[in-house]
Amino acid sequence: MSATAVVLFAHPAEEASRTGAMLADKVEGMNGVSVRRLYDLYPDFDVHVEQEQAAWDAADVIVLQHPFYWYSSPALLKEYLDVVLEHGWAYGKGARALSGKSLLSVITTGGSDAAYSAAGHNQFTVEELLRPFEATAHLCGMTYEPPLTLHNANHVSDDMRADFLGTYERRLASLLAARSVEVGRVA
Repeated sequence: MSATAVVLFAHPAEEASRTGAMLADKVEGMNGVSVRRLYDLYPDFDVHVEQEQAAWDAADVIVLQHPFYWYSSPALLKEYLDVVLEHGWAYGKGARALSGKSLLSVITTGGSDAAYSAAGHNQFTVEELLRPFEATAHLCGMTYEPPLTLHNANHVSDDMRADFLGTYERRLASLLAARSVEVGRVA
């Protein structure tokens, strides 16, 4: 049995997304990867906790894919994490449901990479701004993987978008292969 990944794609305007939707569509075709389109599943923000916990239980790698909104995630992803990562299941005394799983952030920004630096317009790197996600992974006993970021996503060339997709696919495949070996599975 091979390792699996679940991609939690959170984009409130997917139909207007040039990059995010394309990335989700492409990785959904990978072996062992499923994509959960949160805004399609929960347009009313009424997240089915048990169903989502089952998706996390079944996965070895969890991917949070979203545009970078106000230095964080879109509102539904925040709500989703607030209700799905329950005390006693995801963290707390005796909680081991997510222990050892990998968490990867894949984000798109509207700004340039130079804007996300100490000297840039935003004054912080994306990695610094994603620290709450890293802290969440740590609290839940997960491995926080270095994030993948496509800057200036609405204005990059098709070649740059394809290069980023290739990087994303290779990173996912590598994480899945490593997890398969780690638990003695055949990839």
